[in-house]
Amino acid sequence: MGRLKALPARLSALPPRLAASVPMDEAERSRQRDASQSWRKLYKTARWQRLRWSVLVRDLFTCRRCRRVEAITSLLVADHIKPHRGNEVLFWDEGNLQVLCATCHNRWKQQQEKAGWY
Repeated sequence: MGRLKALPARLSALPPRLAASVPMDEAERSRQRDASQSWRKLYKTARWQRLRWSVLVRDLFTCRRCRRVEAITSLLVADHIKPHRGNEVLFWDEGNLQVLCATCHNRWKQQQEKAGWY
């Protein structure tokens, strides 16, 4: 038993092997994405917040995919049906927006986009 108690102390003293093993914090990742994709600034505007709210109200705070009604609006995403990829006409088109819960958006929709369905 004495050896097992000493083992954690040895492991915690080991230095990391790779600098990349330290995960990037979400704020830094977001800053890098903002710098590389100029259209991301549109999501920080009051106009976008008004448009997002109108889409949430229009769709009665209901996820279009799983039909879950969500009272906590931070868990809902105003998702672009057809990805805008910087096209401001598509970005601001209310008809191109749908409500998805964060789970559906982060799993289902992202998988579709990565697979090239859009």
